[in-house]
Amino acid sequence: MTVTWEELGWERLAAGVGRCRLPGWDCTVGLVVGGGSALMIDAGSSVAEGARLRGEAQALAGHRVTHLALTHPHFDHVFGAAVFAGATVFAAGRAHEVFERGGEELRADAVRNGLDPRAAENAADTLVRPREYVWGNALLELDEGPQALMVTTRGHTAHDLVLLVPGDPAVVFCGDLVEESGEPQAGPDAVPSLWPAALDRLLDLGGEDAVYVPGHGAVVDAAFVRAQRDALATRFGVSR
Repeated sequence: MTVTWEELGWERLAAGVGRCRLPGWDCTVGLVVGGGSALMIDAGSSVAEGARLRGEAQALAGHRVTHLALTHPHFDHVFGAAVFAGATVFAAGRAHEVFERGGEELRADAVRNGLDPRAAENAADTLVRPREYVWGNALLELDEGPQALMVTTRGHTAHDLVLLVPGDPAVVFCGDLVEESGEPQAGPDAVPSLWPAALDRLLDLGGEDAVYVPGHGAVVDAAFVRAQRDALATRFGVSR
């Protein structure tokens, strides 16, 4: 790498794995670097933010981003995707209908939540349709060793995608199934009855010693995920 994670305001989590905490909605994006490939996890909330992230990722990896995984189709996680030209884009299989409907409902949600209307319109007009949809599990092997296991589940939305990057420590990118900087948000596309079980799945994937990267906020540990699982079960009346 030509620069360090810290020099660009990123947080190194393990060898070749880092994340960046973004301003505004406090979203997280992740990066996994291989020898000649790089996986980005989520893309930011606008085309301009995505362009900045692309430049930083290229500086960290020493080459372009080759793969992009979108944890769920909400504007603050997908609206920067258009700038990752040539990257193979992954999403959960159940997200297919959302992307195929186009960007209008995402644009409206973005504006309601404070994104500049022109920025929202630009991002919606250039909304990327994923090339690969994941059903169940899929293993992505990057050059020279790094792997990412992509797993679909339901909770925050009906089409969540989480990623496990094995290592020391293992890193689990949780999307908005886990939030640290505020209470988890349950919109009309949430599946509350399945959310606690989705967090059980995350814990099974990562184990006790993994680093868990929430969709919003600071990195957390397994104890935090368990506590949030129990709080969600109480909040939604899900028996354990």
